[in-house]
Amino acid sequence: MQLPSHVLKSTFGYDHFRHHQADIIEALIDGDDVLTLMPTGGGKSICYQIPALIRSGTAIVISPLIALMQDQVDALRQLGICAAFLNSTLNAGEQRQIENDFLTGKLDLLYMAPERLLNEQMLHLIGQCDIALFAIDEAHCVSQWGHDFRKEYQQLSMLHTRFPNVPRIALTATADQRTRDEIITQLSLQQARVFINSFDRPNIHYAIEESGNSRDALWQFLEKNHAEDAGIVYCLSRKNVETTAEWLNKQGRTALPYHAGLSQDIRQRNQQRFLREDGVIIVATIAFGMGIDKPDVRFVAHMNLPKNIESYYQETGRAGRDGLPANAWMSYGLKDVINLRMFTENSEAEEQFKRVMLQKTDAMLGLCELTSCRRQALLAYFGEVLAEPCGNCDNCINPPETWDATIAAQKALSCIYRTHERFGAHYIIDIITGKDDERIQRNGHNQLSTFDIGGEHTGVEWRGIFRQLIAHGYLATDTEGYGVLKLTPKAWPMLKRSETPQTVMLRKLRKVSKTKKRKTAAATRAVLQTLSTQDQALFERLRELRSRLAKEQNVPPYVIFPDKTLSEMATVKPVNEGQMLDISGVGEVKLSRYGEAFLNEISRLQSLGS
Repeated sequence: MQLPSHVLKSTFGYDHFRHHQADIIEALIDGDDVLTLMPTGGGKSICYQIPALIRSGTAIVISPLIALMQDQVDALRQLGICAAFLNSTLNAGEQRQIENDFLTGKLDLLYMAPERLLNEQMLHLIGQCDIALFAIDEAHCVSQWGHDFRKEYQQLSMLHTRFPNVPRIALTATADQRTRDEIITQLSLQQARVFINSFDRPNIHYAIEESGNSRDALWQFLEKNHAEDAGIVYCLSRKNVETTAEWLNKQGRTALPYHAGLSQDIRQRNQQRFLREDGVIIVATIAFGMGIDKPDVRFVAHMNLPKNIESYYQETGRAGRDGLPANAWMSYGLKDVINLRMFTENSEAEEQFKRVMLQKTDAMLGLCELTSCRRQALLAYFGEVLAEPCGNCDNCINPPETWDATIAAQKALSCIYRTHERFGAHYIIDIITGKDDERIQRNGHNQLSTFDIGGEHTGVEWRGIFRQLIAHGYLATDTEGYGVLKLTPKAWPMLKRSETPQTVMLRKLRKVSKTKKRKTAAATRAVLQTLSTQDQALFERLRELRSRLAKEQNVPPYVIFPDKTLSEMATVKPVNEGQMLDISGVGEVKLSRYGEAFLNEISRLQSLGS
């Protein structure tokens, strides 16, 4: 039997295991079930791919999105691994060929969606084959508390009873304690070995800002930090996806839309361009991205609030999978806060489920309104303690100011009370700031004691105050979907003169220092900042060579070699195959396929330089 460390080096080109990879691989080889939580980019796939190559039989990988299987299989084939997928993109003849390869033991790994696996005909085929293991990727989909719940995942518990001697591994990058418990229960993993790695992604810089004009804020963020980089922009609605992508294209960027309303062909074509071309921005709803393997996504931007921290962590985790500096940026406003609460409160779910979802909503809002280190709070949500502030989030780099907003809060709450809790924030702000328009006159609200009592703050500042009062639980929104503001029990002590109100401390609107923005921008020049001028030129030539080879084979460039590998080549400048094998990410198969081409390019540029 091959040693896992030998497979790691000879096939994948890496010298050392990371996190708990070695222990997880050993457990699977020994036939144990495993549940592992590992951050995106932490190397989850290797945890089942190496046992698949060492154990007898074919490993079946259950993946939730068929759009990603092609690229995962392409990457494995580049390594000389016999891998295939079964999904609806194949014609009948192709499916029969793969099923025959499966039956005759020619495949190391076979990818399929849970719906196909649960088909009785497929289960009968599996029963005739030698199965090395079952890998259940994105295992959080099994949990009704999770952000990507899929009912089919809950039926995967049948693997335990139908194939009791085949080890299973459930993998996810995102799961709080409640979700972990449900994964174990739903998949019958009570006897599984559990490996929980740090959730920290120290290379990601987190920044959350209040939106005035989100589109302008997005453009400033891109211009200062990612003028040519690939990234993902998340929007709440399909319409916003379309208009934002169109707007970015008019600004001179290559931006492609992705949402469930587009045909499968368009979605697949846009995703392939994003994976295979440099500098492409995908503008998407949350329908995009689960399991994305592209390592050089330099930013993830949110134009609206995610509904919970799990979603936020999962989506931001698609940035910087290569371990190089990346940005997670979000712009949000009062409307987002109101919509998020209404969405949760108006759902048709059972009351217990709604209570849990509201708790998750509150946690997401709390992360946004935080005045201390965001990374500490983010990790604490998943049960992990970060002893010191991270120094790599907006609150650490540019600490927010707070102010005593007690009087402003009393004015806001009093105006809502005096208008009988029948209006939204925009109308209340018009009253407080003294906008004597026809509607206010018609309702007689220009005669209220709260009319024009808030001139010390601008409309933008008042929107921030109302947003924070909702986030801190002083205000709630109606359940009819009109955004009407309601006083909560927490608000009443603020209105009763007989009681001493508690002090309300709120964040001031952030004014980001240009100097500190430039520092952040400089930090995101991921690879080139570490190379000399001569090495930068070689790195770019190696990237050009990689692009040509990738186009010839119709695969994403990163499946040939990632940027980190090319950067090491440009620095070390190997002159023979032995030195090339010492480069991280160069295994024996890739050496035989590409070694000569890259060695020749390095030699040619070296001779020109001398």
